[in-house]
Amino acid sequence: MNSSEATKVSAVAVRPSQPLRPDASLVRALVLVNGAVPLLLLAYDTWQRHLGANGVNYTLHTTGFFALLFFVLSLVVTPFQKLTGWRELVAGRRWLGLYGFFYLVVHFTIFVVFDRGGSLSSTWHEIVMRRYLQLGSIALLLLVPLAVTSTDRMISRLGPRRWKRLHRLSYVATTLGVIHYILLVKSDIRQPVAFAVVLTGLLGYRAVAGVLDKRKRAQSRPWSGELRVAQIVEETHDVRTFRLVSTAGGALPFKHRAGQYLNLALMIDGKRVNRSYTIASAPTHTDYCEITVKRVQDGYASHFLHKTLEVGSTLKVTAPTGRFVFEGKADGRSPDRVLLLAGGVGITPVMSMLRTLTERSWKGGIDLLFAVQTQNDIVFAKELAAICERYPRVKVCILLSREPEGSDWTGKRGQITRELVAETVPDIQSVPVYICGPGPMMAAMQSLLADLGAPGKNVHLEAFLSPPPVPLAGVAAAGEDAVEEPDDADEAVAPGGAMTIQFAASGTSASVLPGETLLEAAEAAGVEIAFDCRSGICGQCKTQLVKGRVVMDVEDALTPADRKQRLVLACQARPVRNIIVDA
Repeated sequence: MNSSEATKVSAVAVRPSQPLRPDASLVRALVLVNGAVPLLLLAYDTWQRHLGANGVNYTLHTTGFFALLFFVLSLVVTPFQKLTGWRELVAGRRWLGLYGFFYLVVHFTIFVVFDRGGSLSSTWHEIVMRRYLQLGSIALLLLVPLAVTSTDRMISRLGPRRWKRLHRLSYVATTLGVIHYILLVKSDIRQPVAFAVVLTGLLGYRAVAGVLDKRKRAQSRPWSGELRVAQIVEETHDVRTFRLVSTAGGALPFKHRAGQYLNLALMIDGKRVNRSYTIASAPTHTDYCEITVKRVQDGYASHFLHKTLEVGSTLKVTAPTGRFVFEGKADGRSPDRVLLLAGGVGITPVMSMLRTLTERSWKGGIDLLFAVQTQNDIVFAKELAAICERYPRVKVCILLSREPEGSDWTGKRGQITRELVAETVPDIQSVPVYICGPGPMMAAMQSLLADLGAPGKNVHLEAFLSPPPVPLAGVAAAGEDAVEEPDDADEAVAPGGAMTIQFAASGTSASVLPGETLLEAAEAAGVEIAFDCRSGICGQCKTQLVKGRVVMDVEDALTPADRKQRLVLACQARPVRNIIVDA
């Protein structure tokens, strides 16, 4: 059975109350309004002649102070939103920076017009003679391109990656501003020192966060490499198990959980084809893993595997993933019993669970209802019989739907019925259920369990068919051209199938699994796409979709012009076909 992330069917429940969080539009409005307050107060003091004995120095100090304050606040936003989870705060960051630039321009203008009497030569002479003025001027010059590129259009033109790199100059400019302030003040240096302390903390945070983020990405990045075929077992007339081992020998270069799957990158007739196959073996065996593949009539990849793989062959593999797992605990608790329902080759993740539970001597009861067509289609028949004989707490019931009359079969016939489930597990309301098989079979089981009163949160589904993509709320069909792969609707592959992303600018390609975003795939492949909020608000991860189609849950940061340019939000975009992006 080949699978992707488990589709979990949950009952409708009342969500717990959420803490009050700022709205992005409210944050933006608050920054816009409050940012103008210092200027209005300064204008009022000027009108009322409340500037003191030296009005020029007062206005220079005030505008310079608020310029630095807004720049520091703009740098505080990112760490604060990461600590609080208030991603909406990012909506005000751009305006904080623009206000800082505005007050700095006013500050410099007052210096030139009133302190230097409008003389450019006098201004230049003063800058050359005084170090603090040199630093302040350099900061202003560095901020000009940042201000010019602080629009959605410029972000699109530069590309998120180049835009983010350019705007890192804000740290340099703010540092120069703080030093400028320290050198300027002769006596009371408490304010500039306070700015210096805060800025030092921010720079330290950024350095540490950068190291931790790189480490986290490296740790979360799935292993990718080659495994060698060590053994091939004929399970039935059309099902084979391939035992895979490390090419270097010894333990596998990754760990997995019972029910997870591998993604295989196959080269078939000169084309790359990605397929996901469940690991049927137990994770207790660390020196090998096994995939069990059924050869179906029109199965493009399964025919290739059955026909070409032999002992010694190597496969390109991406390490396990998927949440359709059970190792003795469900939803954080340890149930006394589990019900496993499998159809056809859907036995593979269930078999991994069964092997794991028995090898670890799990004390709970295990009931397996396994539906196939004929005796010749029973995968793992001898092993299932041996497990039942060795472990009394394991009960296996195999049902045949097309076994010829008059055969030597003495077991049950037909399909899994409501009565059979109720008889097998009378207390179904408190038992976790794991189902894997063809789509119609799983739909029938889901309805059957609901009739028996099984809570939706206890029912876990995993399909091995390839259903068409389901549009998401707020879908943005960013493009209609698709890079099509052979259609193996009947082959045991992950729901939706693994797809390929080509990163045109980086010259890299990567696989993306169902449910994964473009940004997640880029991080796994080592391709840098600028981002911040990861919630579709800030727009930093805008990326051009060259070819293909994606769906997005949130697209608030996209303007009509962005959509015309086929820009998508990498943090939200989930491919529904093979795609090419400009990253």
